[in-house]
Order: sequence, then structure tokens, then C-alpha cells
Amino acid sequence: MRAQQPLLEHGNGLARWVTLGLAICFSTACGDQPWNSPYPPEQAGANILYSSFAERPKHLDPAQSYSSNEIVFTGQIYEPPLQYHFLKRPYQLEPLTVTEVPEPFYLDADGQRLGKDAPADSIAFSVYDIEIKPGIHYQPHPAFARDEQGSHRYHALDEQDLASVNKLSDFPETGSRELTAADYVYQIKRLAHPRLHSPIFGLMSDYIVGLSEYAATLKQVYEDKQQPDGAAVFVNLDGYSLAGVEVLDRYRYRVRIRGKYPQFLYWLAMPFFAPIPWEADAFYTQPGMKERNITLDWYPVGTGPYMLTVNNPNRQMVMERNPNFHGERYPEEGEAQDRETGDLDDAGRALPMIDKVIYSLEKENIPTWNKFLQGYYDVSGVSSDSFDQAIQIGSGGDISLTPELEDKGIHLNTAVSTSIFYMGFNMLDPAVGGDSERARLLRRAISIAMDYEEYISIFANGRGIPAQSPLPPGIFGYVEGAEGINRYVYDWTDRGAQRKSIEEARQLLAKAGYPDGRDIETGKPLVLYFDTTGGGPDDTARLNWMRKQFAKLGVQLQIRATDYNRFQDKMLKGTAQIFQWGWNADYPDPENFLFLLYGKNSKVDHNGENAANYRNEEFDRLFEQMKHMDSGPERQVIIDRMVEVVRSDAPWVFGFHPKQFVLYHDWYYNAKPNLMANNVLKYKRIDPQLRERNRAEWNKPLVWPLGLIALLLLVSVIPAIVGYRRHENQRVQVAES
Repeated sequence: MRAQQPLLEHGNGLARWVTLGLAICFSTACGDQPWNSPYPPEQAGANILYSSFAERPKHLDPAQSYSSNEIVFTGQIYEPPLQYHFLKRPYQLEPLTVTEVPEPFYLDADGQRLGKDAPADSIAFSVYDIEIKPGIHYQPHPAFARDEQGSHRYHALDEQDLASVNKLSDFPETGSRELTAADYVYQIKRLAHPRLHSPIFGLMSDYIVGLSEYAATLKQVYEDKQQPDGAAVFVNLDGYSLAGVEVLDRYRYRVRIRGKYPQFLYWLAMPFFAPIPWEADAFYTQPGMKERNITLDWYPVGTGPYMLTVNNPNRQMVMERNPNFHGERYPEEGEAQDRETGDLDDAGRALPMIDKVIYSLEKENIPTWNKFLQGYYDVSGVSSDSFDQAIQIGSGGDISLTPELEDKGIHLNTAVSTSIFYMGFNMLDPAVGGDSERARLLRRAISIAMDYEEYISIFANGRGIPAQSPLPPGIFGYVEGAEGINRYVYDWTDRGAQRKSIEEARQLLAKAGYPDGRDIETGKPLVLYFDTTGGGPDDTARLNWMRKQFAKLGVQLQIRATDYNRFQDKMLKGTAQIFQWGWNADYPDPENFLFLLYGKNSKVDHNGENAANYRNEEFDRLFEQMKHMDSGPERQVIIDRMVEVVRSDAPWVFGFHPKQFVLYHDWYYNAKPNLMANNVLKYKRIDPQLRERNRAEWNKPLVWPLGLIALLLLVSVIPAIVGYRRHENQRVQVAES
């Protein structure tokens, strides 16, 4: 009998291991964090917003940054003088760091002051006096740190000082100081910096007095100070005056603009005109900094509600609340429906309302979508891969969420973007261009045949509205309803705008001299050419669709695909015939769209954004009058006439305005879309406790398979235990005998 004791211990040991394994599994399942959580346990319940990014922002320096993936960060960190009201529509500018929205006064060519209602052609200069609020301070930053003697601690670093420095946080001490008017002037001067290549320098040099000359001055200064080894050189721009920009006192500065340019106020709401302290410029320009990615492009310095604390573009980018933020309150006014939708529930509350924002790198749509459904991202777009899972379209074309997403408390926001996609005709082309009646009728016929309602349905999942003019909704001058349709392409019916029939398009084509798509003079079929980039598998369906639209008229469309550089060259030389283009608003003014058709902005003659090379004397004359006007009834009359001229000439097939779809969870508040403001993060609020409860509910692990596996394992080892016991018993019996 003594030989059986080890057998019992062996069997009990297996049972104990199985029991222990089950206990570990079930205890883990009952922990505070779901098994699949991508975040550390200490973040559970924290006031953190989670989002994602797909591509590293290239520039975070406000003189250079101009991309949508960069403004996500720069808009929250830097503070230009003005901002857009978060809730009011149409979009309305309001003070951000200034005491009031500046109103310019006007001067004639002799420097004499003019009245507010002076004719635009008598105004030689517009002068903006801008006063900032006192008591605004920069975020903590080592550029401001001082030693016991009051000198800047980190402004004279050598290689030995930088030996242990790899990131900004390796500098142990930080400091701050008050924002001054000189900081705004310093940044405007940086737009002319020869090594920064600001994307708006060309435009601003047309308006800001002396900016072009200032660029030439700085170029010479830097050439004179050039080091033999090519090392960076710091030049304090405060030592070089700019004719059109000057500091008046500690809190006031002046900007002088050529002529009358009301749109300059919109630029004052963009990070290009945010302040940069000279201390940051001096700090980052030191030798050895650029090699360590310690630059203004990598670590911004601002006065805004957030500061960038982690810049690891291969994994995460993190913004945290700026402890020195001067404070701001959630708006107490908005549109009538904002109170009903809850967008005014936080009225008067201190901003910002979120402590930290973590952006994680996601290169694929599917993992991003799955993490949103699991509650690990708070907001999501709707990609084509997830559209059917998220959106359902009713028989009447109404759009709603699928029941599965509604049951999870997910909400949908839609907004028509202030942008346009259009098909353009090269007006220099002998077949489709020019101002002859024949070419005009041809373009109108094609405009009818291009069924953009169908395009939006097939290729944009219904996310867009057909364009009736160059102006999108939300921009002054846009007209809704029957009065706003393009009557050369649409009829107004009880169901709204309806595209004219293909028969009417064929009649126009016949009047143009191309009955059934054949030249009446030569009898040859009409062949037109569409110039595009790419032409890969993803483009095949769209290009085939375009061919079918032209085929409805009997017109043959040939696709001329090339690489982007070659396409750009063809556009610059005017050798393309038909093309597709798009434009996103820089600011909410009709000038920002109508200038795309202004003759002096043509691509071929002036390297401008008038890609169609359209020129109409009446349109150009009205444009020059309209661009200087303040928005009001008189300006609307002029815009209406400009739109009518363009509709008649049809240099564009107006295409469509895309519609933005944004999904957000029940715990995410103040989600009203604002397509102009760049600094909306401070208005957002989340409920971390509700998020934690939902995450736990949605991500419960299935533990019963583990129990089943353990049971099967136990059952499978029982025969082995029994066999082993028999074998040992036989050995004992043999030994005893």
C-alpha cells in the first residue's frame, strides 16, 4: 500500500494545477481592466481623450505648418489673435488673445486718413491696430528658464551640455513669461525667413507692406553670418524692422496692408499669425538641437490650452493641459437648436475640460474602427470599409445609424464641408475651351450628362450634395432652394432640384454641331481627353463611370493618365483638356472660392489657382469689386451676377460638395461640427466613468472556452493516471512476491 501514496500525490498535483489555472483565468477576467485594453491600468477612469493619427505631422512650426494633420496639434497649442465662435453660424470671428476684433482705418496714397465708407480704389493702405490682453503666459518651457543671476539657463549650450539630452523633457528646468505684442510681430517677420519657406509668404508679401523687402534683407543677413561648417545661426529678428509691422507698446502692435483687404481678419485666426517668443527661436537654433529633433517643428511653444508633451510619431503623440493657460469660458450663446441638442449645457464652464489627449498611430482603417467599437477611441470617421456596418440609407434617401450602433449609444454628426470637387475644362483648348457659342453649348451638354447624383451614391456612399455653383454651403453668397440652382443643368420640381434629361443634353450637343457625338462638318466622332494622375486599379471604376457619362452623348472619352509631376507640368503649360480638381476653404469668404475663376489667377499665365484658365471680363471686373467689399446685400447682388456668368460659360462641371460623417460615443459631449475653427478641442468634454462602464460591458471575455479546455485536459489525463496507477500497482505486487 505504501507505493500508492505517490500516485495519489501525482493525481492531486494535476488537479491542483488545473484548478489554479482556472482560478487565475477567472480572477483576471474579473479585474478592473478588460483583457484587450490597449491602455495601462492607471489610465482607467482618467479624464483623457483617445484618438488616432495615420501620418506624422511634418511641421509644427506655425510659419510652415499648413496641413490638416498638423492643425490638429498647432490649433490647440498656438493662439492667434482671433478665433471662430464655436457655436454661431454663419461663422463669426471673435477675440481670442485680443481685447476686440480690430477694425482697420484707411489711408490714401498721401497718408491722409479716409472714412470707413471710402471707395476701395481710393484706399492705398488699411491699418490694423491690434491690442492683446495682459496676463497671458506661455507654457512651461526650458527656453524661458533662468539661473540665479537672471540669465537664460539654456541659451549658450555646447556639445558637452547636450551629451545627455535626447528630448525636450531632458532639460530639468523650465520657465515662462508674459505674452507681449512683440511676440506677434516676431512671428510675422518669420514668414519672410529665407530658411523657413512659409507657404503663405507669397500671398502675404502682396499685402503686408515691406514683407518682400524684409525677406531680401534677412537673406543677406544670413549669408553674411553663414558659418563655414553650415551650422545654424540665430538672428534676433527684433533687431531688423519691417516697414508694415511695428510694436506700438507692450500690448499693442500695428499691421499695414496694401489696399483694402477685409479677408486679412480671417488670416488673424490662423496659426500663421500666432506669437513666437524670441527666446524659443534662440533656444532651438543652437548647434546640436536639430540633430536631436529638438526644434520648433517638433516641440511647439504656445499660450494655448494644451501643450505637446510626447512626440513619438512611431507610436503616440500626447497633449496635456497647459498649467499656465490664461483661462476661457464655454460660450453662452449659439444657434436656437444648440440648447435642445445639449451644446449649451456647459455654458460658462471653464476651459479646457479634458486633461490629456492621447493620439495613437494607426496605419489601417480596420483596427481603428474596431477599437472605436470597443470604446477605446472616442470619435471616429466612417471609411468605405465600415460604411455598411455603420450607416443605413432609407428609401427616401434619409441617413441614419444602424441599429447595432444605436444600441451602443453611438451618435452621428453630418456636415457639408466648405469645399468643392469639380471637373474643369481647359479654356485654352481649341475643342472644349474658348468663348464661342459652340464650345459653350458643348460644355453645358457635358455638365448635364455628368450625373453627380449617381457619382455621390456609388463612390461617396451618398456623402455629398451636387454643387450648383463654386460656393459651398456655409459661405456667404451661397443661395439655397429654387433660387440657388444652376438652371442650365437643373430644373426645380416638387422634389427639389432635378437634373435635366439626357435628351436635353443631346439637343444642346446637336446645336453645338455634334449630333449623336459626331462633328457635323467632318462626320468624325468627337473624341475628348481626360487628364489625370494614377490610373491604377483603384481608379478603374471611376474612370469607367466617366466614360459612360460621355458615352450617353455619343462622345468618346480617352483617359490620359500620368504621374503627378507630369500632370502638374501639363496643367502649367495648358496642354491638358479636361481634368478634376478640388478646393478646401482657407477662410469662410466667397473670395476664397471665386478667385479660382479670376482671370489674373490663371494657371498658365500666372501660376495661380485658376486651373481652367477661365477669363471673362465681366466676371473679373465684378471680382475686383467684390473682394474688397464687406458682406451684405450689395455684395450678394454682385456675387449672384458672378455666379450667373460662370454658370452660363460653364468652365466647370460643378461636381459636388462632400459631406463629413463623424461618429462619437455617448460619453463625448459638445460634438457640434465647426468646419472653420482649428482650436475646438478645448470645448470638448467626456464622461470617463460612463466610458469605463461601457468598455467593461462591451469587452467581457468569453471564459467558458477556458473552462471547457481545462475540463477536456482533465478528462484526457484521467486514462493516463489510471494506466500509470495500474502499472505501478503491478510493479509493487511483483516486487512483494
